[in-house]
Amino acid sequence: MLVVGGGINGVGTFRDLALQGVDVALVERGDYCQGASGASSHMIHGGIRYLENGEFRLVRESVVERNRLLRIAPHYVKPLQTTIPIFSTFSGILAAPLRFLTHKQQGKPTERGAFLIKVGLSLYDAFSRDGGSVPRHQFRGRKRALAELPRLRPDIKYTATYFDASVHNPERLTLDVLQDGEKAGQAAGTANTQGNTARASNYLSLKSLTGQPNRGTGKGSTVRLRDELTGEEFDFTADVIVNTTGAWVDLTNEAMGAASTFMGGTKGSHIVLDHPALLSACNGREIFFEHTDGRIVLIYPMGDRVLVGTTDVDADMGQDAVCTDEEIDYFFELIGHVFPDIPVSREQIVYTFSGVRPLPRHDATQPGFVSRDYRIERRGPGSIGSGAGAVVLSLVGGKWTTFRALAEHLTNDVLAELGVQRKVSTAQLAIGGGAGFPADEAGVQKWIKQHMAAGRDADRTAGLLTRYGTRAEAVMAYLDAGPDHLLRSTRELSARELEFMAAHEQIGHLADVLIRRTSLAFRGLVTGELLNEMAEVLAVPLGWDAAARAAEIRHAQDVLQRFHRVETHSLVA
Repeated sequence: MLVVGGGINGVGTFRDLALQGVDVALVERGDYCQGASGASSHMIHGGIRYLENGEFRLVRESVVERNRLLRIAPHYVKPLQTTIPIFSTFSGILAAPLRFLTHKQQGKPTERGAFLIKVGLSLYDAFSRDGGSVPRHQFRGRKRALAELPRLRPDIKYTATYFDASVHNPERLTLDVLQDGEKAGQAAGTANTQGNTARASNYLSLKSLTGQPNRGTGKGSTVRLRDELTGEEFDFTADVIVNTTGAWVDLTNEAMGAASTFMGGTKGSHIVLDHPALLSACNGREIFFEHTDGRIVLIYPMGDRVLVGTTDVDADMGQDAVCTDEEIDYFFELIGHVFPDIPVSREQIVYTFSGVRPLPRHDATQPGFVSRDYRIERRGPGSIGSGAGAVVLSLVGGKWTTFRALAEHLTNDVLAELGVQRKVSTAQLAIGGGAGFPADEAGVQKWIKQHMAAGRDADRTAGLLTRYGTRAEAVMAYLDAGPDHLLRSTRELSARELEFMAAHEQIGHLADVLIRRTSLAFRGLVTGELLNEMAEVLAVPLGWDAAARAAEIRHAQDVLQRFHRVETHSLVA
């Protein structure tokens, strides 16, 4: 089995297949969670707005999976109180049925009023409450709304508040899922004396499919893979290939010799602000609302930063997905729409990111109305390239919240192709560092006190728990096994922790640590001093000489500036 694509859906499928004892490999041309999976709104949600599209099955699946992830990945997935500011009572009632039937905006957009939002949230409650463990939505009149959120527009009429969830570390959750798969493969290989039956590699791309079967078995098809770090190429044979490359599904199929026109992704951009006044105004809640142009947008706190998003425009796959000046102006406008007395400037932006949603081809349908559901396209033996023997399954669509259920669906399809029965369900299986994670804040504090050690205070211990969940115990054992020191440029990392990442987390580039193994870039904490110090520490385990260190720093600077509008200055000549 070969899974192509290391976003959350590909990684989730890899894990599920490994748990069934299938011999599976995964390849990702960049870093894990580098594409759309790492450019999401960081929400784990049921998709209340999908009700308007009539996607009731997707909403039901989404809220079930949201509630499930709160239980099986509590180290990264947290409850998120969400408030909708409402400025009218009956607005949108006449337009709503037309939007529902045609999936198009008829005429000038009108904001949804309290009546429509009340109906929608009542339906959402019916899908979402998880046996009553999730609170019902609440409406507030103007006076109580402004008492809770005093910086809102003074002409507000109501607020509606409900609960969803957020994932503050999507990249690390993806890595946890991946490592669970690798661990399952090691266990299966040991039991069958076959070695590891689940292997994954980033920076490994699929270049072509020859269609030739394995010389020994006469089965499957051979693909050509390329190591993007060394340039080395080699062949790999698989009986089933799963294409989970997101918005690049058609391009991946083209590389395998078969044109497809499945995809029609849209670009979504976000900005991250260091803005204490806006952070305070949110009062710990996501502010989720419809802007005047009909788009659904959000403002919400993540730690000591504020995330603002998102846009929804047709993507040009020939161009880099980056946040434009026009999108930033749009974000400032929407902040002013609900918080008119809070000024925002470009100097307060510490990070931007953009991604292309893996949506199906949608022709005349407006981007905001394109289905967020998924489907699986199958091409059988002989239909790809020249007499190919492999079955190819292409994933079209998919969203963060439903990755486990989607992976289960894909895995079941693969098992059917292989004639193998499912052995393990992932429905109740804790993910990575979510196993044994403390159930409440008191439990967290108790865990921190129990795991403090000489040279590791409460803040450092808490930071490790936040980054790794209960897998922090293995990291701490590694840290304590030799001399260690915190970096000069940040107290959030130590030299041995970087060495641990290099040994156990497939670091290909310095930028991987800044953007996806930590949240340093997201929070605007990257400096020239940090780049130099991290490159110096990583040089030993990763074998970088002076020229390679300098190249890694330049590469990190280029990635941060080109894709995230982050300017850094280093001392490298």
